[in-house]
Parts: sequence; C-alpha cells; structure tokens
Amino acid sequence: MLKPESRPARLQYLTNNFRVLVDGDYVTCAGTGARIPLEELRYWSAARQEAYATAEAATAALAPQ
Repeated sequence: MLKPESRPARLQYLTNNFRVLVDGDYVTCAGTGARIPLEELRYWSAARQEAYATAEAATAALAPQ
C-alpha cells in the first residue's frame, strides 16, 4: 500500500528484472495510469520500457493493433 507521501521511482526495465535509477515507491502503469508499488510490480516490457499493473493491461498494450 502506498503512503500519502509516496513518490514515483524511475526504473530501467530489463528482460528478467529491473534496475532502480531513481528511488521511489511506485511506477505508473502505461496502460491504465494506476500506481504500482514496486513490491507489487510483476509485468513490464523491456523493449518499450513500460510497466503494467496487470497481465490484462500488459496483453492489451502489447497486442498488435
């Protein structure tokens, strides 16, 4: 759960992990705009350097248009 004084983190998304570039508490989902606490981050695209809140959001964002 995010604290009221939370601040965004900046990450480098790698294939199987991510690297914290700027300390923070959360990242923003590229698909929904939801805040994702770092300890709950499970889905991202290394190619697009984007985070996703859910598998559904990741699938929707990565599906061919």
